[in-house]
Amino acid sequence: MCSPKFLIFLVLFSAIPIGIIVTLERAHPATHVYHYHSSGWFRECAKWDSHNRRFIVSLFEGGLAQVKLPEKDFDSSPPLEEVTVVKEASLAGNASLGMVIDPSRNRVVVVNADVIRNRYGALAAYDLSTWNRLFLTQLSGPSDEKSFADDVAVDAEGNAYVTDVKGNKIWKVGVEGKLISTIRSPLFSAKERYKNLVGLNGIVYHPDGFLIVIHTFSGNLFKIDLTKGEEVKTIKVKGSLSFGDGLELVSPTKLVVAGNPSGRLVESSDGWNTASVVGKFSGPKHRLATAATVKDGKVYLNHLVGMGYPKKKHALVEAVF
Repeated sequence: MCSPKFLIFLVLFSAIPIGIIVTLERAHPATHVYHYHSSGWFRECAKWDSHNRRFIVSLFEGGLAQVKLPEKDFDSSPPLEEVTVVKEASLAGNASLGMVIDPSRNRVVVVNADVIRNRYGALAAYDLSTWNRLFLTQLSGPSDEKSFADDVAVDAEGNAYVTDVKGNKIWKVGVEGKLISTIRSPLFSAKERYKNLVGLNGIVYHPDGFLIVIHTFSGNLFKIDLTKGEEVKTIKVKGSLSFGDGLELVSPTKLVVAGNPSGRLVESSDGWNTASVVGKFSGPKHRLATAATVKDGKVYLNHLVGMGYPKKKHALVEAVF
């Protein structure tokens, strides 16, 4: 049996990090924050739906939720409430991860994956008005190589591109949900094997006809030119993008990378052949930023882990560079 001294030490040892977290949670944030209550601990991605004045949130336990903003938005507003809008029994056991809002087609496209066993990956699309499912496309299954579908971007024609964070490839899915092809390149894999534990991750579509995708552990940034037969090139970046996760374009020349630190601003003046890290933002140190979105010209970072019990409080933090 444990001695009283050991029990006292254990209580004190566990209380220190908890006390730090509580202190950080109570600290006044340096920038604007949208807090919302949720029933789940993990929220991988949140995107701003400007037409309906709400954030769409992917649920780690599977499904989608919305967080509507009030008519008047104040800095001191109480936490908002998350309301589940999509929950599918056919996807039970899989997490909903990266997503993108496709306003021209009034839909949201979301990645679903078996996070633990890496034996299932799929892409689904839902109507933003009715939440009816438009398609569900399986990308990988138990008989395929292990994979981890993670994030998605949509091009001007409505084709979707899904990153495989484990297999370092990109699935291309047509506007109606047909799996078209797989994009592979030796550049997608880092030379050091351990850096491929977390590979291709965040992805965005640039209006000039190419994709930008990040490799998390190496920090490599790639340009995939869809107008040149899906030509892959490494973007030469001045500054580190290691542990980069979700991506979001702020403008044709500026890109936000969520991750560690909370956010980095990257700029290019030559069509994304080269780029530089021109700004950094440090948000809550006890939360992990995993995705970025733009609301009314301002960047907000989604953080993975919620705090509190029984309701978990999640944070969408404005990043100022």
